[in-house]
Amino acid sequence: MPYSEVPFKTEKPVYSWAGHDLAHDEIQMAQNVASLPFVFKHVALMPDVHLGKGALVGSVLATKDAVVPAAVGVDIGCGMGAILTLYTGDALDGKLKKIRKEIEAAIPVGFEANKKPDKKAQNWQGWRSFKDLHKGVQNLQGKANKQMGSLGGGNHFIEVCLDEKNRVWLMLHSGSRNIGNKLAQCHMSTAKHLVRLAEQRVPDRDLSYFVAGTPEFEAYWHDLQWAQDYARHNRIVMMARLKAIVDRALGGGKPSKKLLEVNCHHNYAEREVHYGEDVYVTRKGAVRARDNDYGIIPGSMGAKSYIVKGKGNLESFCSCSHGAGRLMSRAKAKRSYTLDDLIEQTEGIECRKDKGILDEIPAAYKPIEQVMAQQKDLVEIVATLRQVVCVKG
Repeated sequence: MPYSEVPFKTEKPVYSWAGHDLAHDEIQMAQNVASLPFVFKHVALMPDVHLGKGALVGSVLATKDAVVPAAVGVDIGCGMGAILTLYTGDALDGKLKKIRKEIEAAIPVGFEANKKPDKKAQNWQGWRSFKDLHKGVQNLQGKANKQMGSLGGGNHFIEVCLDEKNRVWLMLHSGSRNIGNKLAQCHMSTAKHLVRLAEQRVPDRDLSYFVAGTPEFEAYWHDLQWAQDYARHNRIVMMARLKAIVDRALGGGKPSKKLLEVNCHHNYAEREVHYGEDVYVTRKGAVRARDNDYGIIPGSMGAKSYIVKGKGNLESFCSCSHGAGRLMSRAKAKRSYTLDDLIEQTEGIECRKDKGILDEIPAAYKPIEQVMAQQKDLVEIVATLRQVVCVKG
């Protein structure tokens, strides 16, 4: 499905792969972003687009000489990890509950952290530059160390999946935990303060920005890259534990070979070249999808997920969606559905089935098949997965 140009009266156009009309609040948010003076070429909206803070989740923003912290968001570097194992689904028979329990025992979820720092986490090179981060987080190194190798809450998850060939995949979704959140908040506060001091006009204070070449820009960019690296390594640490659990259950504890490994952000910013120019590309709920880039597009718990390869679509700034996208808020989901609904919609999946995860019920998300149909010009599907074990944050 090619994009359609949204009929806004803004200086820069908005291209949408959503395949449906935006709601009133979504229109306002997209217009606000497209009206920023430093937007490069256009704003791209992915098929799973929905409301965020400042900028829409599922949006891609390329800019010249400026970045907007809220367009990255507070879960800096949030993204996905997946590996294809040597195992087949037959080996899982009778072992799903044991595997789930071991995952829950080995990997902290929600607000929890490791009792002591993980050895793999301690060896991360990023700790050497912690002292150079924003002064507002200098008391958090101990917490950040213990949280590396932990999942977090909300829609973060760990899954054991099967593809069309009955091959076992391991997949997880997580970001930069509390340290990324705090860094984002510190810099977003600074950006708002600077915009107010300079009496600059922005359509929404959450779109306050930093101008390239200023000390504030350089400080944010440094901390942003640090948090993105933290998030990526956090997924590596958790994936190592997850694989060890599955190796014990299915392979007698002997480390097995990984046939394919993918680790990709979907809340982040990078320097890239587009249309022959150096720009800053911010993907908020979007995955980079250059030619042959591997990506992961998960559905809700109870729905399919996809391993994809990018097609390098220029109009999307070489991007694709990051998931199904929420259809309703967490509060509305809790009001609209019962525990019986959750049990029915997660039939056949080894997972928690209690009111604590009712806001993550599959019906609260857009149909993933519809989202995938809208981005055939952005990605090709490499594997289609269905989860058999799901651990929620």
